Amino acid sequence: MGLNGIPPKMNTKERLLRYLKEEQGRFVSGEKVSSRLAISRSAIWKHISRLKGEGYDIESSPRKGYALRRIPDCLLAGEVREGLDTNLIGQKPIFHFQETDNTNNQAKTLAYDGAPEGALVIAEGQSQGRGRRGRVWFSPPGQGIYATVILRPHLPLSEAPKLTLMAAVAAADAVQNRTGLTVRIKWPNDILVNGRKLAGILTEIGTEMDSLDFAVIGLGLNVNIPRESFPPGLRMPATSVLIEQGKPFPRIFLLRAWLEELEKTYTLFCQGHFNTILSRWKILADIVGNRIAVDLPGRRYTGEVQEVDEHGVLILKEPDGTLQRIFSGDVTLLTS
Repeated sequence: MGLNGIPPKMNTKERLLRYLKEEQGRFVSGEKVSSRLAISRSAIWKHISRLKGEGYDIESSPRKGYALRRIPDCLLAGEVREGLDTNLIGQKPIFHFQETDNTNNQAKTLAYDGAPEGALVIAEGQSQGRGRRGRVWFSPPGQGIYATVILRPHLPLSEAPKLTLMAAVAAADAVQNRTGLTVRIKWPNDILVNGRKLAGILTEIGTEMDSLDFAVIGLGLNVNIPRESFPPGLRMPATSVLIEQGKPFPRIFLLRAWLEELEKTYTLFCQGHFNTILSRWKILADIVGNRIAVDLPGRRYTGEVQEVDEHGVLILKEPDGTLQRIFSGDVTLLTS
């Protein structure tokens, strides 16, 4: 621990915010803040102004000092790190946007510029939210989680698809553990509740020669989106935590949960235990043995799922007995 029990990895602004939160709405004098954080009065004023600019309601009094009155419903860096139980993911730089085109694009730019592993990009809203194959991801401001983590694993390009399954397990477990909802994974990257899409994973990579330089893993999670807000004509029916539970849910709790679960699964992955992750994925997906249709550009395969192999590839047995290795596609469960 750092000065006066405040973790040293927090910057000065975050340490000031932590102190104000500890006071639970009580005024704390500038003198006490200066002594506690070992900063000048002018530095305190500067950081208070920045916090106010981010939406924190802080009352200032020449005689009494400062009191925190309200915390904004935003996924700000200080709020994300508050109570976040990770060593890597979310502990590196956090880049927060009120709105961006999409967090994966921002993360790729940062990764190419050398952003470290574990860096996190968050947006309150996205103007061009993306799913797989360039599909639109509905991203209204302040109602969902739109976040991307930068990873730099040492692995061959052929093994990159494993990262999507890994991140999907983390998302499914985070939602299930935090909300109590029964979650299923739809191969390879969709998170479903009651057959409706709650979240999706989008993994993209950057290469250097023939090796993987970085991977960006994006999460789109519908948290507090009302049913009537979803646009008509979605390819797959959508849902949100609000719809499923009948009440709003704090987005920050779900974001922290995903980051923590992602770090657990990524640690297993880096230690060579992908089969442990795959076993969990199979339980959550419950796809082996089912009859499905897989739509690819210009082609449709139907058959029974025999296996999802150690590379995350779906093995499909067609009616004539032919085995197909499916690397990507749109899956539909066949009931008869």
